[in-house]
Amino acid sequence: MDLEAIYENVESRDIKNTTGPQTQSQGQDEGKDLKRRGSRCLVLITVGLGLICVLLLVFIILQHITITAERDLIKSYKNTVEEFNQTINSLQDSYTDLMTEKHQLQNNFNSLSQKKQELENRVAALSEELKKEATKRGWFFVSTELKSWSDSRQYCRDRGADLVIINTEEKQRFISSFVSERVWIGLSDTENEGIMKWVDNSPLKQGFWLKGEPNNYYENEDCIELNYKRDQVEMSPLNSWNDVPCSEKKKGICEK
Repeated sequence: MDLEAIYENVESRDIKNTTGPQTQSQGQDEGKDLKRRGSRCLVLITVGLGLICVLLLVFIILQHITITAERDLIKSYKNTVEEFNQTINSLQDSYTDLMTEKHQLQNNFNSLSQKKQELENRVAALSEELKKEATKRGWFFVSTELKSWSDSRQYCRDRGADLVIINTEEKQRFISSFVSERVWIGLSDTENEGIMKWVDNSPLKQGFWLKGEPNNYYENEDCIELNYKRDQVEMSPLNSWNDVPCSEKKKGICEK
């Protein structure tokens, strides 16, 4: 009920009850009671409105906190996305560099493979030329077994050949071109110390000795080996003979 309406009812009752002192006193009491009730309602309404304001303030504060948290979360997410994008770009650049390096390595590999094939073709051609040259000069082959000088000679003779005789610089270079290890040649001084003879009993006219050889070390070096290694720059095919004991085991070069 509205307060103004209450007051109007009270006043109307006071007017109507002016007829007697007892009735007037009762009306005043009722009016006071109504005023107290109105004041109490007004206080309750005020308290309610205060509570509503407090609740609204709390809601606004909570909403502000929520919005701030969401804003910070969105900002953090954006930073994370930017870092992720930077990482992706960095990985993409690294991938591009690796692919470029891969293509360069592939090109280098193809170039080296081509050069290897060219070298193999040249080696095959040289081998063919050596075979043709060997055919012109005679038939040469290296024994397959490690034997003493005399046994190596017998190995050659069993195959219709003998240990090689090298009596020219041209032949010395040719033999050295396909030798890659120490091998016997058909030269010795087993019959007379210091008098070198070939297996056909012809005397030595031109030698291709290592420096300081022959030296007959320990006084039992009577057979001759060819000791030339093409991978050693300091060695020369024209300086590769050495006298060693005839009992040493090595392969021999046969000539047919």
